[in-house]
Amino acid sequence: MDFQRNQFYHIISYGCQANVSDSEHYAGQLEALGYHHTEDLDMADVILVNTCCVRETAEDKTLGKIGEFKHLKAKNPDLIIAITGCMAQEWQDKLFKRAPHIDLVIGTHNIHKLIELIEKRNSKKAHYMEADMSLPAFHDMPVKRFQNFFAWIPIMNGCNKFCTYCIVPYVRGREVSRPIDAIVEEIKKVAAEGYKEITLLGQNVNSYGLDLKDGTDFSKLVKAVDAIDGIERVRYMTSHPKDMTFAMIDAIAESQKIVNHMHLPIQCGSDELLKKMNRGYTTEHYLELVDYARKRMPDLVLTTDIIVGFPGETEAMFQDTLDLLKRVQYDMAYTFIYSPRTGTPAATMEGQIPQDEKSRRLQRLMDVQNVYSLQKNKEMENQVYDVIVEGPTKNDADHWFGRTTGNKMIIWENDGSVAIGDTVPVAVDKGQTWVLKGHLVH
Repeated sequence: MDFQRNQFYHIISYGCQANVSDSEHYAGQLEALGYHHTEDLDMADVILVNTCCVRETAEDKTLGKIGEFKHLKAKNPDLIIAITGCMAQEWQDKLFKRAPHIDLVIGTHNIHKLIELIEKRNSKKAHYMEADMSLPAFHDMPVKRFQNFFAWIPIMNGCNKFCTYCIVPYVRGREVSRPIDAIVEEIKKVAAEGYKEITLLGQNVNSYGLDLKDGTDFSKLVKAVDAIDGIERVRYMTSHPKDMTFAMIDAIAESQKIVNHMHLPIQCGSDELLKKMNRGYTTEHYLELVDYARKRMPDLVLTTDIIVGFPGETEAMFQDTLDLLKRVQYDMAYTFIYSPRTGTPAATMEGQIPQDEKSRRLQRLMDVQNVYSLQKNKEMENQVYDVIVEGPTKNDADHWFGRTTGNKMIIWENDGSVAIGDTVPVAVDKGQTWVLKGHLVH
């Protein structure tokens, strides 16, 4: 196809790691078609925005970015602008009405349709959309991995939980698991290509295999992955307390390659509020899982997600969340202000919390959590950890960083002795709230 010989693409990804993985499959298709990657938007012949709609701020950011492309389209009418991902699935053809300069809208189950749609657009300038969620969640596609030492490995797609605040089940569909054989084959391939670290991806990895109805579950997958040669570290996300079991914790604890980091979202510390959220567990059950995991893995690094300001959250309920933080003492908590999502039950619930109160609660929450984050990081001082070098920090090329198995970031001054992808020992000199400062051990 000669017309792609000197043509370029640019991809912007918002949202979760699953979106990044999807973007790698979009990039793979574009490069198979003959396009080359560029960071220069003015050079791009295809601009693809892979979107998120979990929070309103993500949608607003995307709409702002789409608006910026209008002048590029005016300069280059042949430019193809594609909107993909969760927001594309939710908005569908409304995106064309909002921004007529968009050419393609591609839903979450239609990633493999990119080449077909580009060819249609090149033959006839018109709007084209594929957003059929009845299609299979997984397709055989080329992939262009964005990193050279770690790889995203999707193991399942979709969610059956229907938390009352969450739009994911509506835009990602029902839970669908990849067969173990397909996952193992992909991991063996990336291991042969020199990748050291993989992350098993799913909206709820603990639900993996339940739809296959053949006895397959996440613990069985962990054991299969652990047997693959060449991979140093295996991460997984995201876990859901409802489906996490002691057997899964045992499999993780007994694994030689699964890291000692567990991200287990609690969302809040009030049982009444958890019920309104439709989370499917109690704080008592959650704490049993935490205590068992820490018993089986004494070096466990535990992180969580917390929402403040959910409809009906009283001061007493919020205090329950603060008390839970003090009980668990997480290494880190990812904290969010509740954002109503149109079409979810929580959006129309009574007792919506004013924005200023939500902001105050968020700050109070962070003030409590930051104490524990700093404390746990300071406990790591004067210890040596193996990290995989990821390269220079965002704002300082003279300082490089890597992550411990527990997903703690360590920053050190680059002396030119290591390369990206190397596994190196780093001593921690100073623990800070968000990062660790250290030096290479030679």
